[in-house]
Amino acid sequence: MSPLSVVSWNVNSVRVRLSQVAAVLAETQPDVVCLQETRVADGSFPAKAFAEMGYAHQALYGMKTHNGVAVLARRPFRAVERYAWCGQRDCRHIAVRLAEGPWLHNLYIPAGGDVPDPESNPRFAHKLDFLDALTAWFAGAGTPREPAILVGDLNVAPLPTDVWSHEKMLKVVSHTPPEVARLDSLADAASWVDAVRHVIPPREHLYTWWSYRTRDWKAGNRGRRLDHAWVTPDLAPAIRDAFTRPETRDWERPSDHIPVGLSLDGG
Repeated sequence: MSPLSVVSWNVNSVRVRLSQVAAVLAETQPDVVCLQETRVADGSFPAKAFAEMGYAHQALYGMKTHNGVAVLARRPFRAVERYAWCGQRDCRHIAVRLAEGPWLHNLYIPAGGDVPDPESNPRFAHKLDFLDALTAWFAGAGTPREPAILVGDLNVAPLPTDVWSHEKMLKVVSHTPPEVARLDSLADAASWVDAVRHVIPPREHLYTWWSYRTRDWKAGNRGRRLDHAWVTPDLAPAIRDAFTRPETRDWERPSDHIPVGLSLDGG
């Protein structure tokens, strides 16, 4: 495998945030870009702009107004797969096989609404069902038989240090025990390694999302680590670096998420 660098970012509208994405890519120069919540149908995706940035190889899975994922690369794809879970083609999971590289899964897991009760909140029920379906697939037909990477907005902050207050967040969607248990099961399904926490120790608080509802996000720093980068065990020794870019949350009209980066050595 050639050395590989990946940047993943829930941009909350790729067209609104295009100049910001361009700035991050100019700084970080990744080989591959994975975007979530692109919010645009494939025919309206700013493909030419990304090609001019050097990302001519593009795998898109988008829809008008909602959701959407995209993988943009400097190198060709050997294969592209798009998945629909729970009977809904809602554009949340795309995977590519990179030329001279691993499979890469780009995911946007449902947020789940505000009430952590599957009986009264269908959106939360869908989130749990989505995680269950994805876990079953990775434990069976989707089990990586070759090196693989999984990135994206998984919408779960699993560790106590992934939220600003573990005690206060236990009943808040994204950090509830049912969600954390399911994310753990998803990780176990393919023995995924949390590449970011491989570099940034679990004892350190780390966030990738801050609510728009908080006017001064820095003052309270009530963040959550919802965005992740995982690798299969055979790639763990190749992890060279992982990073976030919190300064982007301070930009004009920012996404509520920040970029997550991963670098792997070749071998």
